[in-house]
Amino acid sequence: MSLIIRDVSKTYPNGVHALNSIHLEIPNGMFGLLGPNGAGKSSLMRTLATLQEPDTGTIEFNGFNLLREKMHLRSMLGYLPQEFDVYPKISAEDLLSYLAELKGVSSRRERQALVEHLLTVTNLYDVRKKAVAHYSGGMKQRFGIAQALIGQPKLIIVDEPTAGLDPEERVRFHNLLADIKDDVTVILSTHIVSDVSDLCQSFAIINKGEVLSNQTPQDALRGLRNKLWEKRIPRHASVELPLDRLVSMHLSMGDQIVRFYGEDLTALGAELTQPTLEDYYFITIKGLTL
Repeated sequence: MSLIIRDVSKTYPNGVHALNSIHLEIPNGMFGLLGPNGAGKSSLMRTLATLQEPDTGTIEFNGFNLLREKMHLRSMLGYLPQEFDVYPKISAEDLLSYLAELKGVSSRRERQALVEHLLTVTNLYDVRKKAVAHYSGGMKQRFGIAQALIGQPKLIIVDEPTAGLDPEERVRFHNLLADIKDDVTVILSTHIVSDVSDLCQSFAIINKGEVLSNQTPQDALRGLRNKLWEKRIPRHASVELPLDRLVSMHLSMGDQIVRFYGEDLTALGAELTQPTLEDYYFITIKGLTL
């Protein structure tokens, strides 16, 4: 089972070209969609969730054309948008039960068992009587994944699920996603590179509505072997840096840590270092080449 996206484009009435001829084939398992804010990730997620029509292109899942058979997709879809509203006074327990009924779980006994299970696996059972509107950000995200799992979906879309979460909540959320069965296609849309490196078997990078790369994390890192260099520079030192080789800069113990991409940069006083998926992301977004 795979999700096949062919030549999908979308331009909004204000003239913004959100998606430009997107081509992707997404297999079962966890797939990461990386890109900066405004890259087109949410536009693609809304299109896949049938919340908006593309201007051109086709989307197939398990042999079905999703643009013509939207109701068939919705019966198999679990969706956690970047932001979602809830009824202000309804408890998590009652809201999940209501959503399960909308998803076709008609038996009250089955709904009760399902809701209890989802509240347990998302660590919300002890606060099941509390209104979701009063949950913390991390608790709301966990409720969001609980509702996305209703009905044993075959396609799950989560859009920026860990943005704003503290480290403990991020780990808990990662564990939730990692426990989803392998025969389900999960699309994790994010600008946080560590989410992808921790969870995903394959990923794509999107920017300005175009796919720049589509491969596995292992292949991405393999291509950077012996090409990533690092140099520590005192914070206030005046040093001229080769911008066409510059990958990233960050502070460490008061100094600047500068990472470069190239064949041999020992002349800069840089030392060879191990590449990360974040290096690959920056190199791809910046369009650096050897």
